[in-house]
Amino acid sequence: MHAQSARRASTPPPVRNETGAGPVGLRLGVLFGPAVFGVTSAGVALPKVAASLGSTPDDVAWVLTVHALALGVGTALFGRLADARGVRTTLLSGSLVLGLGAVVILLAPNLGVLVAGRFVLAAGSGAMTSGALALAAAGAPERRARVLAAFGATMAVFSASATLAGGAVTQWLTWRLTLALPVLSLAGVPLCLRLAVRPGSGRRMDPVGAGLVTATAAALLVFVQSPTLSLPTWAVASAGLAFLPAAACLAWRVRARPEGFVLRSVVADRAFVLAAAIGVGVYSGLFAVMYALPQILVKQQDWSVLSVGMALLPGAAAGAALSRSAGRLAPGRGGARLLAGAALSSALLLISAGTVGGGAWVLLTGASLAFAAFAVTQVVTTGLVSARIAPDLRGGAMGLLNLTFFAGGGIGSAAAAALSRSMPLTSALALVAALPLAAGLLALVQGGRRHPIAAGK
Repeated sequence: MHAQSARRASTPPPVRNETGAGPVGLRLGVLFGPAVFGVTSAGVALPKVAASLGSTPDDVAWVLTVHALALGVGTALFGRLADARGVRTTLLSGSLVLGLGAVVILLAPNLGVLVAGRFVLAAGSGAMTSGALALAAAGAPERRARVLAAFGATMAVFSASATLAGGAVTQWLTWRLTLALPVLSLAGVPLCLRLAVRPGSGRRMDPVGAGLVTATAAALLVFVQSPTLSLPTWAVASAGLAFLPAAACLAWRVRARPEGFVLRSVVADRAFVLAAAIGVGVYSGLFAVMYALPQILVKQQDWSVLSVGMALLPGAAAGAALSRSAGRLAPGRGGARLLAGAALSSALLLISAGTVGGGAWVLLTGASLAFAAFAVTQVVTTGLVSARIAPDLRGGAMGLLNLTFFAGGGIGSAAAAALSRSMPLTSALALVAALPLAAGLLALVQGGRRHPIAAGK
């Protein structure tokens, strides 16, 4: 990074409290973790949503699509707000948005209002994720590894238990509460407010740049999700055509305004680009698993949703252990190797299940490792970005990074849905597993470098 960023990087860290690093990581995990429920748990409830509101499966797919879009964009927008106005402002304003979305979901009389509520809820959830990531990236270097270890372990527990939570709430309470589960992040807000003491930089937010990011992400997500949404041809063509000029205008904006919403110094950084590529591959595999696994086990093999959730709980323990280990390792070498191991193992198991067979337990093991890879990815990429990006830019950098991750996740689930129309779901999942396989190889190459990118060499 340039000299100005280096000088910023030497400023005191924003976390000023006497709480141990482990409890800090746990608090940040509680703040971020419920965001996972917005996709995994909600997917379990979709059949109940369709039956209750008299909608088709294609229509209720919008419940997931708008959530993925708003979560990614919300993370990016609130990440820049955290840089400009401070994480405290992000958490407080995001809490209002998140609570409003939950109320709309609980009272929605029809699918249209429900989808609108999910959009608002996901935007507020994006504020929670961006706040958690900004605080995780901003801790003192000597504490950061321990914070990330506890943060990643907590994330692994949330991700692997999401199916069980969604099934239990849907079966024993109501699908409306299942769709609103990300509101549980509000429990982490008072725990994290005292960690957010650094004031914002006061930079302008660049609304034009933010609008271009939103338009580009929306066009891409609608286009790749079109097979699941069963959109008419004209709508698919419109989304595809809209993506190209929106992306071109965004690229021009980055060149014209290097200090705008998308910071050119951040997106041109090799560590950021590498982290984005790895995360896209890992998230695409995770979202494909979350789309396919319940259908394979519940619909095809007569498992109950609760049985699937219980079977994934050992994976939560394994993922927590791997994430704690990743947090203690150097992100550019040891952490990257651990990430590579989780992603490659998951991909190879999913490919094996779709090609030579192996049964439900091979799929479950592959899925559990996909959840672990997701948690380790957050630990490793946060460490990489923290080592390269100036403190007052990290919120925006982590927001953009996770927007890229969620876009990759949308591609993974959309690809699995499209392929499953012409082949078995296990075969479709095996093909999509090529993406986390590539991510694992990238992480393996990075972990083997003598001079890791994270060190700026």
